[in-house]
Amino acid sequence: MGGLFLARADERAAAALAGARAQAQDAGLPSPTSHSLAGWSLLHFAPAGGASTGLLEDGDDLVAVAGTLVFDGQLGKPALAALLRHAPLPALDWSRIGGEFVALVRQDGRSFLFGDFFAAFQLFHDAEHRVFSTSLLAALQALPSVRFDAQGVYEHAFNVVPIGDDTVFAELKTLGPRWVLELMPSGAVVRHATAKPLPDAPVRRSLPDRLAEHRERLHAVVAAHVASYGDSIQCPLSGGIDSRLLFAALRAAGSRPSVYVYGPEGSADVRIAQAIGAAEGFDVAWIDKQAAPIAPDAFPEQVAANFHQFDGLPTYGNIFDNGGHAAAQKLRHAKGALAASGGCGEVYRDFFLLPDRRLTATTVARSFFARFTPSDTTAAFDGRAFLAQIANKIAEALDLPDARTPMSRTRAEQAYPRVRCRALFGREISLEAQHGAYLMPFLDHQLVASALTLPMAAKHAGRFEGQLLTSIDPLLAAYPSAYGHHFAEPPGRRHRFDEWSSRIRPAWVRQHSYAVQRRLRPMGDEHGGLLSPDYMDRVIDPDFPAMRQFFAMERITDSGLWRRIACLEYLAGWLGSRLRS
Repeated sequence: MGGLFLARADERAAAALAGARAQAQDAGLPSPTSHSLAGWSLLHFAPAGGASTGLLEDGDDLVAVAGTLVFDGQLGKPALAALLRHAPLPALDWSRIGGEFVALVRQDGRSFLFGDFFAAFQLFHDAEHRVFSTSLLAALQALPSVRFDAQGVYEHAFNVVPIGDDTVFAELKTLGPRWVLELMPSGAVVRHATAKPLPDAPVRRSLPDRLAEHRERLHAVVAAHVASYGDSIQCPLSGGIDSRLLFAALRAAGSRPSVYVYGPEGSADVRIAQAIGAAEGFDVAWIDKQAAPIAPDAFPEQVAANFHQFDGLPTYGNIFDNGGHAAAQKLRHAKGALAASGGCGEVYRDFFLLPDRRLTATTVARSFFARFTPSDTTAAFDGRAFLAQIANKIAEALDLPDARTPMSRTRAEQAYPRVRCRALFGREISLEAQHGAYLMPFLDHQLVASALTLPMAAKHAGRFEGQLLTSIDPLLAAYPSAYGHHFAEPPGRRHRFDEWSSRIRPAWVRQHSYAVQRRLRPMGDEHGGLLSPDYMDRVIDPDFPAMRQFFAMERITDSGLWRRIACLEYLAGWLGSRLRS
């Protein structure tokens, strides 16, 4: 939990460390502890929510963690001690390690830096490997100048987050999943490879055996957290299946978490969650993040607070609101509570909705990542080159020779956890850690490995996930859902048809679906924001001087896209003279 900032002990270290301290203060984090390693200086930040610090010192040995580490089913100080004693770095036994985190371990005079299985927890570093930071803004402050990377900017705008190791800046990357870094006394960095295989073919098993396997795996992940936090857990509930499966697993592990639902009054999520709570006898806190009004004059101060709390770039660029998003994040971690999430639950489902046959990374890129229309962009954008770079990054993540190499359907499914979840939910996980512990059980790599052995037919329309929920908590499964059917019965015809109609569309048709929809009507998303000129002209230059090189702003009729670009423009204004073209 909290954060890490590491700088090579050279003439620029003092300024970099001072900038990291200042950024943490702006984000509301407690003052860090300082630690000297041979050739390096470390700052470790405890979370703002008041939970465990993630720091253990044992003589000259040290473990400093940002995020939530699980080792041998333990959390907190026992996990840190076990990691120090039983992980002969740079070798790592991933069957003993879970959670999403970044860890620095000083062991027997050697210092190592590494992340979780999927490298979901973000660790930013410069090209020289001089600075490592779990905070984007702290990393930016440590660099003399930066420039936007066109590919990263377009990926953030069109697909919410850049994928792979890239960021929106040319000078910054994130540490990938393949490496354990050794920090040398000279200030150099040595990379040690770490193997992280996943299944690439389904496994034939009976349904009872398969359900038992998945119940046990999910229970093992959740029970470790329940053992540490008991009932001090914040759990979402909605009309979907992922949050309900999460809630069922927590209850089965003996926890009675605090339950909440997000959404406007009368929405399906709110109605269904409150009805379940009333029937089952527990309270459901209803939180409408957009409800509280804010005057335009107060907007700049609120946006600045949002910007620092969400480290410059939240996933959907939603810093332009009334503060409800930020308040909800803090509430999830109040009094040191564990926040739980149903994110990545689509590992049990057919996320990409592609045919059940051999595919290429190019097909995945064209089918899912082509959410753009060239008319929104300037001459800096090349749609073919944009998708080719995404396809190459998918191929690299899946260990393919190139983007046109055919792969099994199960290997293609690995793109969901290795690419999509790492990028989208990884950013969310990293931001949540500033406030406290976070549980996202469906991203546990051993659970993911089990889910990858499911035949694709079991994933269609959430059939297996519904069966798994029913096997854990049949009463909970039988309540209505937003899908038009409850989860204790097979998926309905409408749900199955909607998925089937996507699977049969060829990649070239899906590649142009977003552009066609944009021609038909304006678009948006559920993240909203106060985007009218009365508010936005107070916080950004309406001419978008930084983003004009990438986008034709007057043509954009997708409010979600516009908001994400506006967030980049705000970030450019914060950078000021340090941003170069």
